[in-house]
Amino acid sequence: QLLASAGDNPDRLRSEAAFAHLCGAAPVPASSGRTNRHRLNRGGDRAANNALHTIVLVRMKYDQRTQEYVARRTAEGMTKKDIVRCLKRFVAREVYRHLPHTARNREPLPQTA
Repeated sequence: QLLASAGDNPDRLRSEAAFAHLCGAAPVPASSGRTNRHRLNRGGDRAANNALHTIVLVRMKYDQRTQEYVARRTAEGMTKKDIVRCLKRFVAREVYRHLPHTARNREPLPQTA
């Protein structure tokens, strides 16, 4: 699903942040008062976001590095929801690194009079 989402929108993928935004894994500030926090973007491809969510849940259950990360962040006082948000962004970053990137031609368009 992530590859299909990236393939359907090649012109939108200028950076890893753009890919995360496309998948709905980009953080959006949701602060109020003295609370400084973020939430996930509600926009983007919901199927890609669902794929990221599934990957994160499987990693939380079976991957030792992710389990250690969750334990460390929980000890720091983060909620499970915030930890999942951070992990989704991390997975989106990993997937973006493995996507094929085509070099675009940056030549100026010919002028028509």
